[in-house]
Amino acid sequence: MNIQNELHDIQLFRNLGLLASQVVEGFISGMHKSPFHGFSSEFAEHRIYNPGESTRHIDWKLYARTDKLYSKSYEEETNLRCHIIIDNSSSMYYPEVKQLSAQRLNKIGFSVLASAALMNLLKRQRDAVGLSVYSDTYNFYAPEKGSNRHYQMLLRTLEEMVVHTEKQRTTKTYTFLHQIAEKMHRRSMIFLFTDMFQTETGDEELFDALRHLKYNKHEVVLFHVTDKAAEVDFDFDNAPKRFVDVETGEMINLYADNIREAYKKRVESYTAMIKLKAAQYRIKYVEADIRKDLQKILQTYLIERQKFI
Repeated sequence: MNIQNELHDIQLFRNLGLLASQVVEGFISGMHKSPFHGFSSEFAEHRIYNPGESTRHIDWKLYARTDKLYSKSYEEETNLRCHIIIDNSSSMYYPEVKQLSAQRLNKIGFSVLASAALMNLLKRQRDAVGLSVYSDTYNFYAPEKGSNRHYQMLLRTLEEMVVHTEKQRTTKTYTFLHQIAEKMHRRSMIFLFTDMFQTETGDEELFDALRHLKYNKHEVVLFHVTDKAAEVDFDFDNAPKRFVDVETGEMINLYADNIREAYKKRVESYTAMIKLKAAQYRIKYVEADIRKDLQKILQTYLIERQKFI
């Protein structure tokens, strides 16, 4: 990515919080009211403010009228904890997108925007959220907190991810999922965004690490992020093309028509194995196509949250 494109992307995702809020508002307005029964942003009643409590929910307009301090309480307040994990390897930066937008995303852009939208929902619920980012190293870790300062720090971290990438950065999912699991001692919901492309990890080792995340009764949701048209359907024309592995640098020249059917069968077999293993370990598996499934992420959160609490 050249400097000009990088600056463009920085400007575009600098307002990630606003963009995430717009996504959430559009999602909520398009949903039937019933799935949001008990949504804690719904005001329930006033109660007398007790000295020493947080002043965050004081109704200052009511204070101006009555000269008494009252706090707003909300329906179905919980102390849910959520930890978002993002695979930040080079394959997640496919496809190459020069001008990222909500309508044109690569896999990392999709994961970042979806994570920011989830954080927006969690903030509305006053739930705690943490974040882990990994590739060939453990890039970032923040424990679950619910403060606005923490929320803004996580947003800045997500913003930076879409504009800072390195070529041929592989994935050590097995190693870092185990490390993340060791850090989490209180029951939480865990959302993992990954394309499941592994160069240094076997399938059994990967699912052993995912099973480790289930320790302490955590609920784990695996968002399998793909560019479905290209990576699943192999929807390329039959002009001769050179395909390059962005993580290893390996190259192959071929005509798409010559291998499409065999490729699709291998991908279908691999995906079926992932789904089977996820079901075996009681991990929620969700296909996430970067071209259309952003709202599916939020809907999954609401469904799983109702089960969790």
